[in-house]
Amino acid sequence: MTDRFENHIHTVFPYIKGKKLLLAISGGIDSVVLADLLLQNDYDFALAHCNFQLRGTDSDKDEAFVKDFAQKRNIPVFTVKFDTKKTASERKISTQVAARELRYEWFENIRKEHQYNFILTAHHADDNLETVLINLLRGTGLEGLTGIPERNKNIIRPLLPFTREEIKNYAEKKELKWREDLSNFEDKYTRNKIRHHILPVFKELNSGFDNSFVQTLSHLKGAQSILKETVKKAQCRIFNKTDKDAYQMDIKKIKRLKNTKHYLYEMLKDYGFTEWEDVYHLLTAQPGKQVFSKTHRLIKDRDYLLLTKLKSNSDPSVEVYKISADQKTLKTDEGTLLFKDLGVEEVENENIFKSDPEKEVYLDKNKIEYPLTVRKWKDGDYFYPIGLQGKKKLSKYFKDEKISVLDKENIWLLCDQNKIAWVIGKRMDDRFKITPDTKEILKIEKLS
Repeated sequence: MTDRFENHIHTVFPYIKGKKLLLAISGGIDSVVLADLLLQNDYDFALAHCNFQLRGTDSDKDEAFVKDFAQKRNIPVFTVKFDTKKTASERKISTQVAARELRYEWFENIRKEHQYNFILTAHHADDNLETVLINLLRGTGLEGLTGIPERNKNIIRPLLPFTREEIKNYAEKKELKWREDLSNFEDKYTRNKIRHHILPVFKELNSGFDNSFVQTLSHLKGAQSILKETVKKAQCRIFNKTDKDAYQMDIKKIKRLKNTKHYLYEMLKDYGFTEWEDVYHLLTAQPGKQVFSKTHRLIKDRDYLLLTKLKSNSDPSVEVYKISADQKTLKTDEGTLLFKDLGVEEVENENIFKSDPEKEVYLDKNKIEYPLTVRKWKDGDYFYPIGLQGKKKLSKYFKDEKISVLDKENIWLLCDQNKIAWVIGKRMDDRFKITPDTKEILKIEKLS
């Protein structure tokens, strides 16, 4: 197995030779064997062990075993204790999910802090098969049927081609010691039920099932590669980036695709959506309808689906900036406003009548009640658009101007105490325009 392992590394992961590696070790047979193989082949690596405090004294004995294993072989070791149940409760997730999140968050922190190049885990062929069957049981796309990836960013799994039986034979031949997790023998977990009751039946029906599975996995990965290429081409036609974290998706082009639902799934699955029927129905929904994932949202606009990242900042309703009469600048996340007082005699030099309301406005300062405020718009807001007769609700103005749902959310207003003076970047209010009676002028310039 040692030669086969080294050949596998040389073929699939040649770039890890000479790199600093961090091996996730539980103390079980799989990670102990991987540690021994790395030692046999002179890799530069350290061990990282998590004590999740879920199995009483057994968890502490696992930690002690790993420390002793490392000390006897002169391998650097990192250990940590987690209050996993508390984390699961705080994050409102299962204990298993909490353990996985804590584990990989900590591994990545160690990797960065101590400048390790890659994290290695000891997942093997049987783990891969069990994962595929679990995904199949829960319902999955093609990606779920391709199993555990050999590499995911900085995480590498060099034992995936090796079966549990091969690993056990190696451990026994080398007379290695390891810790047994007794929970692996219980049937309360889905993975254990598959391991103990379903896989033995497959292997009884086909003695070469392991090889058949590897071949099937290879075919599925090939099909997935073709699928990714096809979806990527579709995305290039359909997705239009409008901002750092926002995309427009052309609905007409989506509807022209055969298997529309499947394309939508493949194009959007990496953004965390799970309510797929709601996503599909957005194509025919009324503008303004939204679907959320934990990280993103999808909004139906007139001709587009708008994909945006959820902001983690506070409620926008409390984002109100006040400007005093002597203030010259206001900096916000959306840009900077510059305020400049002008006399009537300076207006000609400013070329006021050729000014661009997207970038600047000139207000009659004597019509302003300080302090000014800058805030987001809300339902019920209205103003008197310059150049038009009478007042207009902002919602109606946005509709007439064909301003998208997403763009509306990013629109700010400059107001005095009671009135909107400027829909920033769009239009000023007629009530603040300069007239022959104007004595003082306030110029406001918007910088992006």
